Amino acid sequence: MTDFEKFMSQLQETNQTLDFFCDFDKIEANVENIKLSLCILNSLIGTTDLRKGVERIWERDRTTFNVMDILIAVRSEGKKKVLDSRGHCVVLDSLFQSVDGVIEYLEHTGLADVFRDRKIKDLVDYVFGIETGLDSNARKNRSGHIMEKMVAKLLADNGINFRQEVYSTEWPDLQQVLGDDEKRFDFVIGTPLKTYLIEVNFYSGGGSKLNEVARSYSDIAPKINSVSGFEFVWITDGIGWRSARNKLQEAFGIIPSIYNLTSIHLFLNMI
Repeated sequence: MTDFEKFMSQLQETNQTLDFFCDFDKIEANVENIKLSLCILNSLIGTTDLRKGVERIWERDRTTFNVMDILIAVRSEGKKKVLDSRGHCVVLDSLFQSVDGVIEYLEHTGLADVFRDRKIKDLVDYVFGIETGLDSNARKNRSGHIMEKMVAKLLADNGINFRQEVYSTEWPDLQQVLGDDEKRFDFVIGTPLKTYLIEVNFYSGGGSKLNEVARSYSDIAPKINSVSGFEFVWITDGIGWRSARNKLQEAFGIIPSIYNLTSIHLFLNMI
């Protein structure tokens, strides 16, 4: 079995622990930030005269309606554009600048019927559910962060000093070979003989990004390794690499130091 075949046979299916799926601290904080407005909007639930209810809130605090984009699982932030009832392209948030706009938003999104028919009982609980769903969008990045935490723990447990998120501009000789490509490394380990610049990732699923990553590292590694006292190290894992096997194999022939979670002990022992 070649080193590459052995590497592929060691790839792990997942690095997802049970706390991977939802960041409830972040979800709770997001809800807490708009809780007061949501509580005020609760007065619209079960109303028989929606316009009167909206006008009552408007007179008290018109900024209350600024949080309504989250009720349809959207974070507009002045960027999301939609077609209004007249077919005009408008920024979603602009509908919250008048009573008529708020009514149009409620009626045409379907929220008006949700309120009238009491299909939900409490907007705070409702938005907590929405935030939980939206948090799933962060899972791709979260998988990478979990991998970084795993590697950081391994380094710390082995008494290895390291720094995280370090930019290549710190070393003029290195930046010279990289040119305009300013690079941020996940980890940097300095030893008397070498400075190891480390990238870390984990891919449980396939996609074009894997080919792009392998291609990018295959380009940058020889440049870094050409500078005396520096070495590029890539620690990666995940069965997603099966879909990008050929590109990873090419990288394997170009980059001398590629490890996965099974073989990383070889790197740790060397240091």
